[in-house]
Amino acid sequence: MKVYRFLTGPDDSSFCHRVTDALNKGWELHGSPSHTFNAAENKLYCGQAVVKTVHGKDYDPSMKLGEQ
Repeated sequence: MKVYRFLTGPDDSSFCHRVTDALNKGWELHGSPSHTFNAAENKLYCGQAVVKTVHGKDYDPSMKLGEQ
């Protein structure tokens, strides 16, 4: 089964740590990162898609993808 997640958050070290954690748990980057600016908050937000192949499991909509 192939699993997809889209990580988002403020453009700060915590976002980089979340992506790094995912990579170290077997996830792979999928596509380019995205950025958007929230003028009301005066903050830049990032997003990065990650994918992972999980062997021996079938997809179920109730599963928590981050725990795979």
